[in-house]
Amino acid sequence: SPSRVCGCCGPLRPRYKRLVDNIFPEDPKDGLSKSDMEKLTFYAVSAPEKLDRIGAYLAERLSRDVVRHRYGYVVIAMEALDQLLMACHSQSIKPFVESFLHMVAKLLESQEPDLQVLGTNSFVKFANIEEDTPSYHRRYDFFVSQFSAMCHSTHEDPETRTRIRVAGIKGLQGVVRKTVNDELQAIIWEPQHMDKLIPSMLFNMQDAEDLDRVGPPGTPSETGQDGEENPASLAESCFRELLGRAAYGNMNNAVRPVLVHLDNHRLWEPNEFAVSCFRIIMYSIQAQHSHHVIQQVLGHLDTHNKNTPRMRAGIVQVLLETVAIAAKGSVGPTVLEVFNTLLKHLRMSVDFELGENSRRNSGASVSSSGRVKESEERIVQNAIIQTIGFFGGNLPDYQRAEVMMFIMGKVPVYGTPCHTLDTVKIGHQGTKRIQAMLLSSLIMVTSGFKSKTMVAALPAPFLDPLFSISLMEDCELRQLVLEILLNIIDRHDNRAKLRGIRIIPNVAALKIKREKISKQDVGFMKKHGQQLYRHIYLGCKEEDNGHKNFELLFTTLAVLTIELANEEVVVDLIRLALALQDMSLANEENMPMVIRCGIMALVAAYLNFLSQMIANPAFCQHVSKVIEMRNLEAPYLLPEHIFREKCPLPNCLEKEDRSLYFQTVDLAECLVGPGYNAERLSIPYVPQVTDEDRLTRRKSLVDTISLQVDFPSDSLPDKSPLAEEITFETLKKAIDTTGLEEQEKEKRRQVMEKFQKAPFEEIAAHCESKANMLHDRLAQIFELTIRPPPSPSGVVSIAAGHAQHQSVPVYEMKFPDLCVY
Repeated sequence: SPSRVCGCCGPLRPRYKRLVDNIFPEDPKDGLSKSDMEKLTFYAVSAPEKLDRIGAYLAERLSRDVVRHRYGYVVIAMEALDQLLMACHSQSIKPFVESFLHMVAKLLESQEPDLQVLGTNSFVKFANIEEDTPSYHRRYDFFVSQFSAMCHSTHEDPETRTRIRVAGIKGLQGVVRKTVNDELQAIIWEPQHMDKLIPSMLFNMQDAEDLDRVGPPGTPSETGQDGEENPASLAESCFRELLGRAAYGNMNNAVRPVLVHLDNHRLWEPNEFAVSCFRIIMYSIQAQHSHHVIQQVLGHLDTHNKNTPRMRAGIVQVLLETVAIAAKGSVGPTVLEVFNTLLKHLRMSVDFELGENSRRNSGASVSSSGRVKESEERIVQNAIIQTIGFFGGNLPDYQRAEVMMFIMGKVPVYGTPCHTLDTVKIGHQGTKRIQAMLLSSLIMVTSGFKSKTMVAALPAPFLDPLFSISLMEDCELRQLVLEILLNIIDRHDNRAKLRGIRIIPNVAALKIKREKISKQDVGFMKKHGQQLYRHIYLGCKEEDNGHKNFELLFTTLAVLTIELANEEVVVDLIRLALALQDMSLANEENMPMVIRCGIMALVAAYLNFLSQMIANPAFCQHVSKVIEMRNLEAPYLLPEHIFREKCPLPNCLEKEDRSLYFQTVDLAECLVGPGYNAERLSIPYVPQVTDEDRLTRRKSLVDTISLQVDFPSDSLPDKSPLAEEITFETLKKAIDTTGLEEQEKEKRRQVMEKFQKAPFEEIAAHCESKANMLHDRLAQIFELTIRPPPSPSGVVSIAAGHAQHQSVPVYEMKFPDLCVY
């Protein structure tokens, strides 16, 4: 009968099928039969050629049980597969793995969360197995897609949703571990896979409650047992592991999806999550790959250069965190590229801000959105300056010096033939904004800069444009220049002890740190000392000087005394102080009384400091005597009084009251002795005149002469006779030349004395300034009087970018009288 035939053929079934069937109990609740599983494992190890058939049969049974919803048998089948995988490591395991992955894929495709988690756990166990030989044909595209989808699970039940997401992250972690070390699986780093892997991790990391857990790998927050089933911490761990395994050529594909994810989810504003992501990236990758990340962020900033200010500020702040970590290691060739890109965006931000201002000014009403946009642009600019300063401040000194030169080369200076920022389009206000911001970034870069010699710290290409900016008629720019000079010159951190302009009663109590002046620094002062004195002198008499300006000028003089002053420089500084006092008393430039009193207070504060630094008792006594007299009779000449808000000012400064002023003769007597050339004090300090004045916004003779304004005769006011009345006494004075001869002799004596006693550098500077003035006057005269004669061949004029020739007939040409006969 048919039943007998089947009964007879039953024992004829292959042995591997009988062994597989035996591991399944009648009731799935009883679980896997351990004794039968041991028999199946022994058979598989003894006959590895049967592994592929065992796997195929198990896959067939599992597929059938999944369709029939017999999930108990599904669990038993997966447990058997896991044990066979762990026990067998022969060449024949490859076909078995294919069957295993096929069954895992079946479980992941199901809609049951329990089966998805079961399949994921089996895949993770498989991923931890190290295979002896690589697989040439195995691909994990399906698993990347499926695990990524699980990471974005939106299941209604929160606990189930968390389980599915955790399983998806573990699956991705398994894919990473299985593929990144296999050279044959380099395809996992391709964009189509990274675009799924990384956003899935970041999506789960967004739910982290504590964004501060972003320290270097191995922190306690990652390794705790409580965080293993937390999707955020697990995703972060997987993200770190993936980045840690990234090779040189894969960095761009790993970072780009992060930037895209932050764009898509609008996570640049606010940017706390973006900052935390890039901290993780920088701490996870190898140090030599840091510059790849910086380049990616810089490129992203270029891409979004026209987006909202807050988004750009968020990207810049992320860049700040990136370079802050990279600067501690290796940043490669991107140092100047970082600064170049940031300076470019700084200029663009100023353009946007000024454009908004001009639109508001042209309109009838001022909208609140315009003000908000302006303030947001300031946020971008401050973020850029902070990034420049922080990055530059963490560089080694040799690179920092290069960066200082690079930034200074970007600062627009009026009159220079070539500076990289075009100031014509942005106008005076825009130029001033860019100057202030670049100088602010220079302050941050130079903060903490310690150079052994001033020659290396302040080379001429850096010093000259910096001094040119110090002549601008803007107190903010002059303050920034002095801040930069102080950062560079103050090599022993004495500035904090000197903060605030005041009469210091006991300088020794400040514990000033100083060293012996080196030969290189002595040479620097001989070469550039006159420049320093000149700019301090000119900076003191600006009418818009405030308390901070005088405070910085005092600190600059004090730091110069500490760091760069030998006996010769001390005499020069005293001459400078006395020249400032004389300038304030003479008041040839009609300075406001508050500025004149401020200069007097500055001189008093500095000479008080200097007298104690050189430890000259007679000098100290004279200075203290003058200060005491001022306390009694003229407190407005002391810094403690003049810089108060409502300090009463005098109508004029009386020159005759000698007890209120420092006397050159008395100071010279105090310095008589070894070391100091007291005779030089009798030579008044006169600042040298150089070409730097023409680089500023100051009015020059050329500007005055070139202004030709025609007024109608009837609009001119009545001119009163200005000629002096000629009398007998006037003619007598004109004929009498005795006084003139005496004045001439005195003038010659002063000139001879100056050339005999003045230092060579000052004489050379004086002669050079006279030569420059002569050339300037000649150039102005030639420019006003000489014009190129017209040519019969025509005059070339530029119109709309095209050259046009206008012919001039000979009979219409006008020749000079000397050429016509």
